[in-house]
Amino acid sequence: MSDDRYPTILLFGAPGVGKGTQGTILGQIPGFFHLACGDVFRSLNIRSPEGREIYDHSSRGELVPDELTVRVWNKALLGHIAVSRFRPPEEILILDGIPRTVTQAEILNSTINVLKVIHLICADHEQMIDRIKRRAIRENRADDASEEVIRRRFEVYRRESDPVINCYDSDKVAFVDALQRPSKVLSDILQILIPVQADWLKSLDETP
Repeated sequence: MSDDRYPTILLFGAPGVGKGTQGTILGQIPGFFHLACGDVFRSLNIRSPEGREIYDHSSRGELVPDELTVRVWNKALLGHIAVSRFRPPEEILILDGIPRTVTQAEILNSTINVLKVIHLICADHEQMIDRIKRRAIRENRADDASEEVIRRRFEVYRRESDPVINCYDSDKVAFVDALQRPSKVLSDILQILIPVQADWLKSLDETP
């Protein structure tokens, strides 16, 4: 039976582990398309109802409500498909920043076919907080503007996002040390993803 869902790799991990950095690089490799939920949110007009609501939640370090998150994300994804930036099923979708809750994972199960979850792990959250503060200055990101907001994001992550990993079979989850040099992190991720991509393309060739 064919699966019409989008073939997907999830980049998963706490704030500041480098999901966006790695996703951006992976998205430049033929056969992959990267879509970061945070970038989708930041691209919205803050004067629009959706943009204002998302900004209000993000600026307080809170998660955006599930229904709104999925709706905005799906609209952005369909836009990329419409202009052929993302061409499923030949291209694999690289997601970061979604799903962030178990409810989001359950909603998205009808839309994405998760081939692999790359869990970027880092036990030193203080180092991650320092990394986020530097990023806020470098990229002028209002959602990372204060340490209080950053620490609240970590609390929300532990409470709401950590359990998401349990939504996927353990054999689909691979762990990568996020505290390594970015080039080493990328190398480790590619060692995991290239066989996944090869298997996926082979399955397409075998589909009647």
